[in-house]
Amino acid sequence: MTDASTLAGLDLVTLGDLLRVAGAPGFDRWHEQIRRTGGCADPIHLIGYAKTLDPTTGTVLHAYTTDREPGGRLRIACGNRRASRCPSCAWSYAGDTYHLIRAGLTGDPAKGTPHTVREHPRVFVTLTAPSFGQVHNRPDARPCRCGISHAEGDAVLGTPLNPREYDYAAAVMWNNHAGDLWRYFTIYLRREIARRAGLTQREARDQARVSFGKVAEYQKRGAVHFHAVIRFDGPTGPQIPPPPWATLALLTSAIRAAAARVEVRVPGNEDAGYAGWTLRWGTQLDVQPIGAFGNGEDLTEEAVASYVAKYATKAAETTGVVDRRIGELAELDKLPDLPEHTRRLIRACWDLDEHYPDRRLWAWAHMLGFRGHFSTKSRGYSTTLGALRQVRADYRARQERERLGLPDPDEAPEASTRVLAHWVYAGHGHTPGESWLAATIARDIAASREAARLALADLQDLEGDQP
Repeated sequence: MTDASTLAGLDLVTLGDLLRVAGAPGFDRWHEQIRRTGGCADPIHLIGYAKTLDPTTGTVLHAYTTDREPGGRLRIACGNRRASRCPSCAWSYAGDTYHLIRAGLTGDPAKGTPHTVREHPRVFVTLTAPSFGQVHNRPDARPCRCGISHAEGDAVLGTPLNPREYDYAAAVMWNNHAGDLWRYFTIYLRREIARRAGLTQREARDQARVSFGKVAEYQKRGAVHFHAVIRFDGPTGPQIPPPPWATLALLTSAIRAAAARVEVRVPGNEDAGYAGWTLRWGTQLDVQPIGAFGNGEDLTEEAVASYVAKYATKAAETTGVVDRRIGELAELDKLPDLPEHTRRLIRACWDLDEHYPDRRLWAWAHMLGFRGHFSTKSRGYSTTLGALRQVRADYRARQERERLGLPDPDEAPEASTRVLAHWVYAGHGHTPGESWLAATIARDIAASREAARLALADLQDLEGDQP
């Protein structure tokens, strides 16, 4: 599984624990457990049992208990979507998000959307935050306002030209209310659609439905913006085409008008010296039609689904902040590598929290004030993440029944079984040596996936070259 060269950089504590784990009697079973989690970085530990019974006779067909597992525990994947916490589980989350978004673009009857959904008007929208002060950037073919042409990845990108003039309070307040801005946007969008169609809102709703799937992303300056797929459907959902008046041009026009109308007013606080804010979307609104088959279109279905999935596993840690809640303000002093711009945004959350306790700004300081969901969708867009996870769980359960020789209730309902189970949470995580081994397992799995992907791509290229 490894060689001496890969162990050279390990500290003595990790190396000693690694040797202990590898030499333990239950190592092979531990390795199997962690491989089944995909190399999860922070697995959940469970203690308990499960019995499969014949409901007619009460005969025990199969019995499982964690007493026979390494350490008396069963380890399952943590399911965390953040790549900074668990790359393995984040990979699964990104894959599920990809298929959810793609099903709403290309259609997938198994996921609730017919292939005819490709013919529905749909666009990819980016809604951004307004300016809170001038920042270092990379304008096309021109140097930054500071006079320097910054390279890609320059740490100064997104930071203020003059921190004393940057409105940090407005920045975190905007993040904190971004979910409200989106909610009002969807309300105004339906109103603008009805107005352009010459209908009442009820009449428009009875003839067409607007569906969406969106994801949040942090800009380098620490402000949240949203990417969304917005689609016209028939009155009952994607199974029915939208009416003739529901065109791409009407949808685009309504989106721009709705975004311009949205505002959220936050009252001021005289004691703290805050005059209040009127929060709006930024002027950099981008609306692009989504091409169906990639025949030279600027934006294809695959590109959109991949883009959304990419950002579904990221959060504010992309700006340099920690990926966990911050206890007290003094903790900032223990984070010497935290960028100064990010530190000021966190400090603004602390200052505002006392005067706006209902917004829970300090509780979300690690998210720079943002308290919304990173990926959301309307009910009729396509399938759900829960449904995709259930399909995967059902598949694994069917594999396990076949391995144990248990009847499949879908094929023989009369031979259905009853399961009695009791599970107790017993902790989470790895020891230092286990953590290193789990990371190695995750890398091996990722390398195997990439090799399989490249092999499939080569096969498709060969098939495409056939006369």
